[in-house]
Amino acid sequence: MRDALLGAVSFLTRLPVAYSEPRWEAFIAAPWAFPLAGYVVGALLAAPMLAGGVPHGTVAFAYLTVVFAVTGINHLDGVADAGDAAVVHGDPADRRTVLKDTTTGVGAIAAVVVVVAGLVTGSLGVAALPTWTAVGVVVATEVGAKTSMAAVACLAHAPHDGLGSQFTGNATPGALPAVAGVALPVALASVPSPAAAGALAGAVGAGALTRRWLTGLLGGANGDVFGAVNEVSRVVGLHAGVVVWTLW
Repeated sequence: MRDALLGAVSFLTRLPVAYSEPRWEAFIAAPWAFPLAGYVVGALLAAPMLAGGVPHGTVAFAYLTVVFAVTGINHLDGVADAGDAAVVHGDPADRRTVLKDTTTGVGAIAAVVVVVAGLVTGSLGVAALPTWTAVGVVVATEVGAKTSMAAVACLAHAPHDGLGSQFTGNATPGALPAVAGVALPVALASVPSPAAAGALAGAVGAGALTRRWLTGLLGGANGDVFGAVNEVSRVVGLHAGVVVWTLW
């Protein structure tokens, strides 16, 4: 468990956790390590929400800064590549060819702008929530995003050898109950409010739809699919938590 968690944190963040082959092998064989690492990442990303008395815009900007400082931009690159592939007319093989092109197209720019705008507006909404509700929403969102990545590993197949195949080749649908068992407790993070549960459900639901769309678009799940699923899930999770809080 320790090696799997450290392997997940090393892969999913820029934290100073050393890479090692045993940790990587443990991680790719344990999809439940995705949401487990989500608790660690979520706790770090939630730190700005503890700044009482600070304007909401400043808290949201601090959150956005921490997101990229902790997780880097590798997953956002998956959004950009998916955006470029989405505007290609042709079959999945044609779209996968575009992923290897280092030129940034209009589709990539549009996709990244939409995701970052969603992240900014979502974090503004979360910053306006009561402190511990906001913390619960951020942590639940991150656990949900990582649960969505685990679902890609368990349910999708890779169209070719590469990063995606290392996950999909070592996971099966039978691992999903363990993934859910790790993720579900975070739904209680902001009891008695259902906001955290809404954030978790929103992130997982968005991840499922994004996974289904992108695997159809690309003929399977490569590394870009994992990254895009994570980013879209995070955006939707934040908004879902705020909406649930507002309505209930």
